[in-house]
Amino acid sequence: MQLDLVLPPVGSIEAYTQAVARIPMLSATEEQALAIRLRDNNDLDAARRLVMSHLRFVVHIARGYSGYGLPQADLIQEGNIGLMKAVKHFDPTMNVRLVSFAVHWVRAEMHEFILRNWRIVKVATTKAQRKLFFNLRSNKKHLGWFSNEEVDTVAQKLGVSADVVREMEMRMSGYDASFDPYADDDDSEYSSIAPAAYLTDARADPAIQLEGSDWETNNTEKLAHALTALDQRSRDIVQRRWLTDDKATLHDLADQYQVSAERIRQLEKSAMQKLKQSLLEA
Repeated sequence: MQLDLVLPPVGSIEAYTQAVARIPMLSATEEQALAIRLRDNNDLDAARRLVMSHLRFVVHIARGYSGYGLPQADLIQEGNIGLMKAVKHFDPTMNVRLVSFAVHWVRAEMHEFILRNWRIVKVATTKAQRKLFFNLRSNKKHLGWFSNEEVDTVAQKLGVSADVVREMEMRMSGYDASFDPYADDDDSEYSSIAPAAYLTDARADPAIQLEGSDWETNNTEKLAHALTALDQRSRDIVQRRWLTDDKATLHDLADQYQVSAERIRQLEKSAMQKLKQSLLEA
């Protein structure tokens, strides 16, 4: 009986997986010869063959990260970047296969991608937190919270405190929420729990606006009074250097007053100190 072979659509992840699986693997001798050509002659064709023969390996690793809810195609793409970096740094004289060397580069790129995209707010920023993030994912036995015994076991295994494990678990258990996901649907049952429904905007409060206006006016009056205590040249330097849109340079003022730019800088520094003291005493 003849069976019809159903091929996946062009451009699908299934088509890509099948395509890379058909690329022949390299023997140790072939791999070393290509790596030497790349190292000695910068042979890009050799680099291409090394990368192409290991694409199936990246697909295999990406499947191990399917539980993070990110597209497999994106994970594979990031892993391929790690593979290309590994090929670039591979030393054929170390007597180790490329697949063993590349696994660290591939995983590193995937880890970075997951941490950038798993949440809007980063759950791990330091090297230790990143390591803990992936170890916690692999050590979780169920979808609920860790028990105290599980927390102690994981903490001992990873060499960290129990509080650190609990903090990372809390970060991982959070979720992203849109500020106003249903702005156009007032009747939605979710509109009342969106942050836009209960976070108030105090910027339009008349009292706050009046307070800000009075504060700005008060500061402007204090500055104007402090400027009157300066001599005419110092006042002109401060105004032209800081209080106008078209600010003058030290050299511009030096040419005007027929002194060095360093002298203008000294006068400016002295005037600023006097202003600061006057404002503090006001």
